[in-house]
Amino acid sequence: MKRPSIYLKMKVLGAIDIAPGKTRDERIRNVAAMTFLDEEANQYQFTWRTIQTWYYRYKNHGVTAMDSSSRADMGKTRKVTPEEVLEAINAALPHFHQKGNGRHKTPNKTAIYRMCIEKGLLHSSQIARTTFCRFVSKYEMLKDDPSENKRRLAFSMQYANQLWQADTMFGPRLGGKQAKLIAFIDDASRVLCHGEFFFDENADSMIRALRSAFYKRGLPEQLLVDNGSIYCCQEITLICARVGCLLRHTAVRDAAAKGKIERFFRRVRDQFLIRNLDLSSIEQLNKQFTQWVEQDYNATVHSTLGMKPIDRFGVDLSRIRFLTPSQDTDELFYAEATRTVKKDNTFSFQGQRYETPIDLRGKQIDVRYERHRKGAVIVYDNGRRLGQARLLDAVANGLARRRDN
Repeated sequence: MKRPSIYLKMKVLGAIDIAPGKTRDERIRNVAAMTFLDEEANQYQFTWRTIQTWYYRYKNHGVTAMDSSSRADMGKTRKVTPEEVLEAINAALPHFHQKGNGRHKTPNKTAIYRMCIEKGLLHSSQIARTTFCRFVSKYEMLKDDPSENKRRLAFSMQYANQLWQADTMFGPRLGGKQAKLIAFIDDASRVLCHGEFFFDENADSMIRALRSAFYKRGLPEQLLVDNGSIYCCQEITLICARVGCLLRHTAVRDAAAKGKIERFFRRVRDQFLIRNLDLSSIEQLNKQFTQWVEQDYNATVHSTLGMKPIDRFGVDLSRIRFLTPSQDTDELFYAEATRTVKKDNTFSFQGQRYETPIDLRGKQIDVRYERHRKGAVIVYDNGRRLGQARLLDAVANGLARRRDN
């Protein structure tokens, strides 16, 4: 049986929240007794250890880590951030308190580090014990009250584009339809990388906004989002993996983890939406919003930074990876499907048969395409672009074959 897809893994993890049991470990064991169906109605059942491994991968590294073949940093030693250390600590502490009742003394930093390594929450190649202890002391991560630990997440990244935060907020109504704002803010500089109003809060809107943000401000190393459906869809996971961006998700109902984007939304409500806006169309609304962002928000001295966000962003310009608009980079944002090439070197896609650009008979390939527009179908093999597939012309092929004979 083939390996479980990201969709199936997320389906399994989603069952943990609703499974019976007082503790997370009890719920995971109950989920292990369940049977799950994948997209093709194949039945799967997983051991509790497998589900626990997926849980910690998702908790610490986001959806991208659920598929080892799509990890942007596969084969590389990736440094961990203080936020990830704190998440690992919060996941490790319950293991010290599983035996006995009553109040327990917080274990020392070395013991917690060893527990994080033992449980797979961190890897020794990512962070040394001394660095771990330094993070714990610097950010005062060990507090008896877990809510105190959460507040320690309120610090900034060192460089622009190390981390973006993204979220959605309700905007004004236009002609009886509710507009929604999708926005991306840089953690270190507070620059609003891109924001755009849409009527539909779906994957198409998110992809369009993400494409504009990447082209405008470059590629972030990490993207922090919540667990809304548009942020958990397979398309966003694939796009982030293709550009080498680690997609991370906040804990459920933890809005404070994205404090900077939430504060920006408050500013949108207090300073932009109170204006006498032209609400004749969503295009007019977006035009006015972009003007306000670039001429007001990004160009006004930030009280915390002591400088304009756009100027702070410019300090790290030499470190930032930018995308150059081209056909190849546009394909980073295409949808993707997997197909098996037949013996006649063709494959079926969306009700039509295509010929591959080179001989790929019997191989499994990936095809990229624009979701809602009839256009080119591009063939990829293990991430390598092979070219555009051609619509099958059986008559022309038959004539050519007779000429060759």
